[in-house]
Amino acid sequence: MPEGHTLFRLAADLQSAFGDRQVSATSPQGRFSESAALIDGRLVESAESAGKHLFLRFDNEQILHVHLGLIGGFRIASAPVSPPVGQVRLRLVGPSSYADLRGATTCELISAAELEEILARLGPDPLRSDADPERGFARLHKSGKSVGALLMDQRVLAGVGNIFRAESLFRARLHPLTPGNRISRRRWNALWTDLVALMAYGVETGRIDTVRSEHEPEVMGREPRVDKHGGEVYVYRRAGLACHVCGTRVKTQVLEGRNLYWCSTCQRRR
Repeated sequence: MPEGHTLFRLAADLQSAFGDRQVSATSPQGRFSESAALIDGRLVESAESAGKHLFLRFDNEQILHVHLGLIGGFRIASAPVSPPVGQVRLRLVGPSSYADLRGATTCELISAAELEEILARLGPDPLRSDADPERGFARLHKSGKSVGALLMDQRVLAGVGNIFRAESLFRARLHPLTPGNRISRRRWNALWTDLVALMAYGVETGRIDTVRSEHEPEVMGREPRVDKHGGEVYVYRRAGLACHVCGTRVKTQVLEGRNLYWCSTCQRRR
């Protein structure tokens, strides 16, 4: 599932392609035809993301809410417009660009009040300027669940996925099974600050790089990581390999249906 930085970049790309422009909206697949008719020919006022949710506001007070889920994609291309390929739920066509939405978990029109309800349920998004990290700390600190599980709870932090979860905990030297109610505000603030920087870098580069300069391949004399997710990481998908910092074999286990990764030396349980 795309993590928050990917949705933030997508919102910026949609804003660049369609912001302040009229668009035609159709549903080649047919499942979204009635709703598409309500935004057909309307002006796109803005595109924004919150966590893993995407919102496009139109000038008739309609708001398009999209959650891509595990397999969804919202692909933007330059004109001329090509015939639809596959199950295109929604097609937006502007003066010089068009975008096709496929496979999304959620594609719906909502009101401003419903948008506020969605935002209220979400935890703070490290990429949003209006984020309040205190809201996330309050939800984390009252729970006895592990911090590894809580960081994946979108009610605690919006936009954090499995990679940022594993890497931010490693960088903070926090064991992922530490109960949330044992995380101090000081450690939470450090974790939040690090996530803001890591995710902003992900927006800028389109990849997730989390290793510090002293652990980069050219400094350590090791081969660069090869993975479809991109950059250099400490523990994510490195189970059984040597930790870049201490040499201990990286551990893994399944936690609430997702693979967890950590170094038992760098991230000791206290």
